[in-house]
Amino acid sequence: MFFRRSNSSHDGESVEVQRERKFQELKASLGPLSGRSLQYCSDACLKRYLEARSWSVDKSKKMLEESLRWRSSFKPEEIRWNEVAIEGETGKVFRANFHDRHGRSVLILRPGLQNTTSIDNQMKHLVYLIENAILNLPEGQEQMAWLIDFTGWSITNNVPIKSARDTVNILQNHYPERLAVAFLYNPPRIFEAFWKVVKYFLDPKTFQKVKFVYPKNNDSVELMRSYFDVDNLPTEFGGNATLQYDHEEFSRQMAKDDVKSSKLWGMDKQQRSNGFMGAEVAPEPESLAPPAS
Repeated sequence: MFFRRSNSSHDGESVEVQRERKFQELKASLGPLSGRSLQYCSDACLKRYLEARSWSVDKSKKMLEESLRWRSSFKPEEIRWNEVAIEGETGKVFRANFHDRHGRSVLILRPGLQNTTSIDNQMKHLVYLIENAILNLPEGQEQMAWLIDFTGWSITNNVPIKSARDTVNILQNHYPERLAVAFLYNPPRIFEAFWKVVKYFLDPKTFQKVKFVYPKNNDSVELMRSYFDVDNLPTEFGGNATLQYDHEEFSRQMAKDDVKSSKLWGMDKQQRSNGFMGAEVAPEPESLAPPAS
């Protein structure tokens, strides 16, 4: 048998060297960036897009350019809590006041508490909270965890397929490698039919991050507890903490985070140059609205 000899100048490179080379290729391929696009395309950001596309420079570039177009149109960094607060009145999605064992921000989703019908507004609310979870990540941590509680969920208040598809599309395509794990806690049997449809929207990487947890399945319970301190975990997820959503207190916290976000994206300077000055807001406290005990 005859084998073609490889003439690649990259033969023998370590994985680390290969990835650094591809990172530099992607960075160079984007050309000059400015404004928010430049701020968004940090080194860590480019590496997340490369990871999501198995370190293919061409696929990563296409994905990133689509995200930049989406961000230019959707403007997620400009969304403010007062625009989506009505969506949060029942606490159907909110950022928890605890992190997982790795310091990740935690979003709690309770689809059984759906209170609105506009899918566009629901997506705007979700994007706001994804951005907020990222805003509150500790230094060195880039991912969040989702806890999904199915209490009150039924076929009558089921999430529309379009809503599920839009959620998956936004998370996978515009926030790559931001989700570390999503725990679906004790979903009812009727959820199986819904899941059979939704799972086809997930790419293999995202699919591997979805974990089903059932109280009577010790392996699944132990897996979730490997991510969370049981004393922080709410009783709704088999933990010891009592977690009650206080919409007014959460809204106050989000207002403070909006100020922090404006400073991060330089919008506070823009407001000052336009002659608008907001009221001073005290520094954000460590914990978030819903107190656990």
